[in-house]
Amino acid sequence: MTYTRPPRFTPLPPDEAVRELARRYLRAYGPATPQDFAKWLAAPGGWAVELFGTLAGAGELEEVVFEGARECWVVAGDTEFPERRVRGVRLLPYFDAYGIAAQPRELLFPGAAYRRALAGGQAGNYPVLLVDGVVAGVWHQRRRGRRTTVTVEPLGRLTARQERDLGEQVERVGQVLEAEPELVIGEVTAGAHA
Repeated sequence: MTYTRPPRFTPLPPDEAVRELARRYLRAYGPATPQDFAKWLAAPGGWAVELFGTLAGAGELEEVVFEGARECWVVAGDTEFPERRVRGVRLLPYFDAYGIAAQPRELLFPGAAYRRALAGGQAGNYPVLLVDGVVAGVWHQRRRGRRTTVTVEPLGRLTARQERDLGEQVERVGQVLEAEPELVIGEVTAGAHA
């Protein structure tokens, strides 16, 4: 990732910048807790709790119950959620924002996915197979000349439709790389961030 500074950039005052960062985080990754935000930002948890309290007191945040039990926050008015769960198969690349920042981790990386797709609890080091919005495996691609082999290691059984969707995702990888794709379903032997 490359960070740049535009030539004519006027930074926001510090308090306003922090408030805007919290609002943007919640729009992208909410509902979330202050602790989720603190972890994402590598900031103290108490500071994030205080910030969320200030924003909520100013009417900028709303508390919601997520997944039936977890008290979380969203930007005020941002309470429209899809009626149905997300469906489909996706191949997310290394360090994809969804896999890194979405919380709670135990829902996004259930069971074997937590052990297999995270490198010591660190997300992003393995590209992940996402099935219906949940990590369901890892994948790796290796290019040789005009061909690219995409090895996918599902952590459970895929339905026929999911296998077709996976094939379409591999075709897309080939299009992006301008290479002839080959799908191999099996163990990914490449290490983290290979």
